[in-house]
Amino acid sequence: MTPSPEVHVFPDAAALAEAAAQRFIALATAAVAARGRFSVALSGGATPGALYRLLAAEPFRARAPWAQLHLFWADERCVPPDDPGSNYRLVAETLLAGAPIPPENVHRMRGEWEPECAARDYECALRAFFGVEAPRFDLVLLGLGTDGHTASLFPGAETLAETARWVVPAVAEYENRPAWRLTLTLPVLNAARNVIFLVRGADKAAIVRVALGDTAARLPAQRVRPAAGQVTWLLDAEAGNALPSIG
Repeated sequence: MTPSPEVHVFPDAAALAEAAAQRFIALATAAVAARGRFSVALSGGATPGALYRLLAAEPFRARAPWAQLHLFWADERCVPPDDPGSNYRLVAETLLAGAPIPPENVHRMRGEWEPECAARDYECALRAFFGVEAPRFDLVLLGLGTDGHTASLFPGAETLAETARWVVPAVAEYENRPAWRLTLTLPVLNAARNVIFLVRGADKAAIVRVALGDTAARLPAQRVRPAAGQVTWLLDAEAGNALPSIG
């Protein structure tokens, strides 16, 4: 039976980031003790950016097993790594700038390449690291769009039906910004040991209520349900204010 998601609501964005950092360190420490490494797929955006800044600063910087951390990406825009819209650039400026992660442990998507070529290249990188079975990330960090998308899996997209490929290109139009992207697919997300959704802001309250309460909605985010993993939602009070349990 698929475990039920855990949901935790925090007073504000700062408390949300603090709680996420605590969980990140706990999962990393446990993974390194059990398997000798910690593999995490990162997402972009302001909410995870606050987490990355905390991790790169004390006291968390001293607690993380950086040499055993391997960073991957859940999705990426098809732009160069120095583009303001690049998810890699966000991580480079917030986490990599302050944390002693070995360069060879940073496995970025080649957003500057032709999308189909970049998707094949990243799947090859995943196979080289994880082997032939579906990658089992120790942690996947995800966000939630106001339309219910997560990573670059959007409502109604053909990518939601993908069962064989681990990484695919996708064309997405979100908030009037059409763009090519690369994304991990549902088989990869649903093989993870842990998935954490980080969501903040009043503009996300309505979709959070649907994602956590309306099983018929079939949003992309709702389809992330690892059969042998734990899904945890970490929300600030504004994002969680439409949930029945808190009014």
